[in-house]
Amino acid sequence: MIRVLIVDDSPVVRELLTYILGSDPEIQVVGTAENGAVAVEMCSRFSPDVITMDIRMPVMDGYEATRRIMRDHPLPVVVVSESFEKKEVEGSFRAVEAGALTILRKPVGIGHPDHEKLARELIRTVKLMSEVKVVRRWRREGDGEAPRGSLPPAPILSSGTPEIEVVVIGASTGGPVVIQSLLSGIPGNFPVPILFVQHMADGFIRGLVDWLNRTSNLPVRIAEEHEFILPGNVYVAPSGSQMILRQGGRISYTKDAGEFGLCPSVSQLFLSAAQVYGTKALAVLLTGMGRDGAAEMKMLKDLGAVTIAQDRESSVIYGMPGEAVRIGAATHILSPERIVKEIVRLTKRRNREGSA
Repeated sequence: MIRVLIVDDSPVVRELLTYILGSDPEIQVVGTAENGAVAVEMCSRFSPDVITMDIRMPVMDGYEATRRIMRDHPLPVVVVSESFEKKEVEGSFRAVEAGALTILRKPVGIGHPDHEKLARELIRTVKLMSEVKVVRRWRREGDGEAPRGSLPPAPILSSGTPEIEVVVIGASTGGPVVIQSLLSGIPGNFPVPILFVQHMADGFIRGLVDWLNRTSNLPVRIAEEHEFILPGNVYVAPSGSQMILRQGGRISYTKDAGEFGLCPSVSQLFLSAAQVYGTKALAVLLTGMGRDGAAEMKMLKDLGAVTIAQDRESSVIYGMPGEAVRIGAATHILSPERIVKEIVRLTKRRNREGSA
C-alpha cells in the first residue's frame, strides 16, 4: 500500500485529491495538511511514501516545505499546481530545485472534460514516484555539500570524432534539475545550438524556460516555427507540438502524436537530427520514464554520431537512458558532471576553428 500525504490550503482540493487517490486500491491517503508547516510536522508522524504539494499556501509555502522535508525527512514530493501565474510557476520550479521530483496540473472537478485524464495522471505519477529512492543528489557547484571522491576518467576522444554542429537533448521525470545543471556548466561562448525536449505537464514550459534562464550561461527560449538555429542558443520544444529540424538548420513543427503518443517527443527530435545532421549531431538522453528517444539515439549512434546516456546512479527514473543502454544506443554512460565536460570537449574543435 502506497501511503500519501496531501498538502493543499483548499479544503475542496484536499477532498478532491483524497477522493481521486483513494479510488485506487493500492493507495492510502494517510493525512492531509492545510499548509507547509503542518506538512513538515506530519511527515515524521505519518511516514508517507509520497507527498503531493501545493505551492501557494499561508504560514509556509510549498517551496519552503519541500526544502525542509528534503533536509529532514527526504521523501518523494510531487508538486500539484493549478495556477500558471508567474509567481506560482516560479515557486513550483524552486520546489523542483529543492528536491521535488515532478510537477503536475491540479485535477479539475468531476464532470469536467479533463477530469479523468488528470486523475489518471495523478494516480500514475504517485505510484511511479513511490518507487523512487530519494537520495542526496549528485553535487552541484555551490550547494555546500562535501565533494565526492574522484570521478572516473572521462572518455578519451578519438581523432576521428566528427565535428559537432548541433546538440539535441531529451528528458522526462527528474530532467529539469539535470538540464539546469548542464546549462549552468556550459560556457557562454558555446559554438553550436542546443535543442531539447522535456516532458512536462501542459502550461509549465514557459515557467521552465524562465527558471533555466536564471542560471544558464546561454539564452534559453521556446523555439519558434521556421526560425534558424544559432550557435550558443538553447531552443525548447513547446507543449503540444513536435519540434523537428529541417535542412539548413531550421525549426519546424508538426502535430504528429509520435510513436508513444507524446507531444513533444524526444524520438521526433532525434529522428530529424539523424536525417539532417547525421554524424554531426550529439544526442543526450537524460532521466525519465519510458523509452522515448532510445531507438532514435541508436540510429544516430549507428550513423557514427556520439551519443550519451545519463547513468543510473544520478537518474531519478532510469527508463529512457536505461533503454538506450540496453539496446546499445549510448556511446558513453555518464553522470551529469561528466556530460557537461564531454559536451564542452566535443565542441572545442569547432570553437577553435570559429575563433581562428
